[in-house]
Amino acid sequence: MSLHAVKVKGRFYILKDITKNGKHSTTTVEKLGTAEEIMAAHSCDDAMEWARQHALELDMKDREASDPEGRHYILARDNVRIPKGTLNSFNVGYLPLQKIYYDLRFPSICNAISKRHSFDFDLDTILSRLIYSQILFPGSKLRITDLSKRLFEHPDFEYHQVLRALSVISEHFDEIQSSLYKNSLKVIDRKAGVVFYDCTNYYFEIEKEDEDLSPANAGTFEEMEKNRGLRKYGRSKEHKPAPIVQVGLLMDLTGLPISIIVTSGSRNEQMTLVPVEKKVLKDYGIHDFIVCTDSGLSSEDNRKFNNFGGRAFITAVSVKKMSGENMEWCLSPEGWRMEGEDVRLNKLYDITKLEEDEESREKYYEKIFYKEKYIESYDEERGTEFNQTLLVTFSLKYRDYTAGIRRSQVERAIRAIEQGGGKLEKKNQNDFRRFVKTMNTTKSGEAATNRKYLIDEKAIEEEARFDGFYAVMHNLEETQTSDVLRITKGRWEIEESFRITKTQMRARPIYLARKDRICAHLLVVFIALLFYRILERKLAHPYTDQQIMDCLRGMYIARYPTEDSYHPAYERTDLTDDIHQYLGFNTDYERMTDWRMRGNCRITKGTSKRKKDIS
Repeated sequence: MSLHAVKVKGRFYILKDITKNGKHSTTTVEKLGTAEEIMAAHSCDDAMEWARQHALELDMKDREASDPEGRHYILARDNVRIPKGTLNSFNVGYLPLQKIYYDLRFPSICNAISKRHSFDFDLDTILSRLIYSQILFPGSKLRITDLSKRLFEHPDFEYHQVLRALSVISEHFDEIQSSLYKNSLKVIDRKAGVVFYDCTNYYFEIEKEDEDLSPANAGTFEEMEKNRGLRKYGRSKEHKPAPIVQVGLLMDLTGLPISIIVTSGSRNEQMTLVPVEKKVLKDYGIHDFIVCTDSGLSSEDNRKFNNFGGRAFITAVSVKKMSGENMEWCLSPEGWRMEGEDVRLNKLYDITKLEEDEESREKYYEKIFYKEKYIESYDEERGTEFNQTLLVTFSLKYRDYTAGIRRSQVERAIRAIEQGGGKLEKKNQNDFRRFVKTMNTTKSGEAATNRKYLIDEKAIEEEARFDGFYAVMHNLEETQTSDVLRITKGRWEIEESFRITKTQMRARPIYLARKDRICAHLLVVFIALLFYRILERKLAHPYTDQQIMDCLRGMYIARYPTEDSYHPAYERTDLTDDIHQYLGFNTDYERMTDWRMRGNCRITKGTSKRKKDIS
């Protein structure tokens, strides 16, 4: 390097090496001033370090001026090995996550919490690395201290401090969520006039469930959960024979998470909706909204709770479980309207005639047909009307979809019977074994000891009656049917969110044992999901979760062996360009000085005075 920083009599200078008439000398390029002047002007703590980095920047500009192509020659020796134990490649895929972290004002949240405790670790540093790692290096918390060293900025902390931080995070579980929601309103457009709620569960690789602290069947919901063991046997969404923990997720219309609730794995999920709504009503500033749920959460108590106070509900209901009168009305082929058609035409359809010929089938195959029934009732507890609309839809396409799933399940049942086995007795409402029936055979007068398995044709025929039908109950008397149907279609995104946490973020199995730390882990997963959703919407073009996650995980820069500068060690793509556009700077130059990279980090934190350098 021909430019370098020196300190002479308390003042700093940038000097340049020159050769004139065969003699080596130096010339002053810039006078920087005293250490105090430098630190005050450039908001730094080390004047000499800043001067050295400034000299690197000037040297690069000098080389670029003398070489229009911007070439920079690196001294690398082919007979010298790199030092052992030195990491020379660093992940920079965390930088868009860090920008979101600071935009959401997490340092302020952590600072407010830290003032109420006397721990000796940096909560802000640990929480940020927990969130980044959940996306970049998902897995056990035991490895987070080592994995965080792969990031370009890698502060030191110990594993025991991570565990202590999890306990602190759990203490402020609700406070963090409410602050996060309020701060997110300034970062991205949110639409909380419609919210979706659903539950899932995460399993543990253990055999013994947690014991209850005391009988957990009395008191408020919160008191019962406090006394109840968290890791309990229940109906696992992944059919794992292991204790689970249940998580309820509240999501807005744009697909962004609002809040979560963590409950015992054996808790009836219907009981979780009202507590999370009460929390949102109290702390989030959200009051008038429509809550949309699946049939598993459509209890009458939940619907009545959302029948007053400016709230409303849309909840899926099972046609199979309806009373005889309502079921027959839903399955009746007459009296159907077609979505999108003007109701003033009063045109009604018979759904058995939609396939009278190939032309009709082609015309109506993608269409949705519906009919509505008004049901009057009264809420005795609250002294108010409880009127609902039963809306049922039918689609040829959906009918063929459900029929196709059943055919594949019947084929599995046939194979299972042919192969034999003792698991054919276990069945649930979505299991292929529901199509298997048992026949006990015996000789006259003898005990039935022979058991034969057969396909239950009657069960198949009965289930086929419901193919293509989908029903919801709602209390939106002045809302267009098309709007109700549009809202119900948004439920897929909450299912996708659960899938992302389980596959991309590997939130399960959970390797923590203490209740508070398990809750904190799930809160970190929830926050990481919010970060992903925000980034997904900030990018200029649509990408899949797999593409975004893989890109962030693969964005590494490698350090040149003989100087403090880096080069990209990843493939430049449209996605990396969109990420850089969001960040306001690039990390894909052929050469980037350490000073430039640290300046990029300051940009993500909103503390840099440097102009954005997107090109």
